[in-house]
Amino acid sequence: MAAWFWWNRTARSPTAAGYSEDYFEDYFEDFDMLIVFGGLPGTGKTSLARALAKRLDGVYLRIDSMEQAIRSSGALQDQVADAGYRAGCAVAADNLRLGRTVIADAVNPVAAARQAWRDIAGQTDAAILEVEVVCSDTKEHRRRVETRQPDIEGLRQPTWADVMARTYEPWDRDRIVIDTAKADLEKSINELFSKMRDSS
Repeated sequence: MAAWFWWNRTARSPTAAGYSEDYFEDYFEDFDMLIVFGGLPGTGKTSLARALAKRLDGVYLRIDSMEQAIRSSGALQDQVADAGYRAGCAVAADNLRLGRTVIADAVNPVAAARQAWRDIAGQTDAAILEVEVVCSDTKEHRRRVETRQPDIEGLRQPTWADVMARTYEPWDRDRIVIDTAKADLEKSINELFSKMRDSS
């Protein structure tokens, strides 16, 4: 089993359990698993996370939505990012304890944020799978950032300068990497499933 597919408990792989590829999605849906996405804005992370959540009938948590809800409430103006991640982790934990698959969609720019998700998986005895989404074509990445339309009311879209200036620490452990530069959503989700299948 690949190093980036970390289990907190003993589980049988689809092959060992006698599953065929037709049952692959059911296999991952049946386990309480936390799938954590990370990557800069404009890489296609949200589109991929949503598509995966739909395929697995999983609980979809988008940190941008939580952070904007906190801003809009007026209750907290500082440290909104920290509050959003903490809220996301709490909701993830609740759903993992119910045996649900949870897909967390966030930039996860620093090691501390990524570790927080892993801690939640450990506390709930769930498996965790980490996915970094990148766009290796700078021109295409910039085009996406500058042309995408807002889908969260009140949320200011980052400029290309914002994206380039953002702190984004290199990942310090193995994970699945999906490069969306030359792939549409269907190809990207199929690549992700292929890599998940290989991990099992």
